[in-house]
Amino acid sequence: MSSRNPSLPAVGTPAPDFTLSSTTGSDVTLSSLRGKNVLLAFFPSAFTSVCTQEMCSLTEDYGRFRDANTEILPISVDSVPTLREFKAKERLTVELLSDFKREVSRRYGTLNEERFLSKRAYVLIGPEGLVRWTYEEETPGTRRQNEELLAQVMETHQRSA
Repeated sequence: MSSRNPSLPAVGTPAPDFTLSSTTGSDVTLSSLRGKNVLLAFFPSAFTSVCTQEMCSLTEDYGRFRDANTEILPISVDSVPTLREFKAKERLTVELLSDFKREVSRRYGTLNEERFLSKRAYVLIGPEGLVRWTYEEETPGTRRQNEELLAQVMETHQRSA
């Protein structure tokens, strides 16, 4: 891939640290979540059909991810006010993070520079801060189902145990 379209971080490498604003009004720093699995779920845009389905689905299974010692961090390039409105309208319980400056999306290789939106992609980070699994969707209209994401979490847990 060209440098204009970098790839996701390599499995086994340290996850690039970041701090982003969340819909709670406070900042979330990735490194502060050490000791837990963290699932970064990059999504293109609030209020679109597939993104809405995905965030509603993550909300429905939020307890299952928590039970697996996994924090879900959905990230989009939408502003915090837009994400707050989206969260309220869809009654989401999962916190949403705003990468409005697109710095994290660039660092993780998920930014579609032509559309200036993030691609739909997943990065699973283990409790020690290493990338354990990544997946980038071919199109923004497809997404991984929670069962597959949870299976990856469990597989990662078994490998690191």
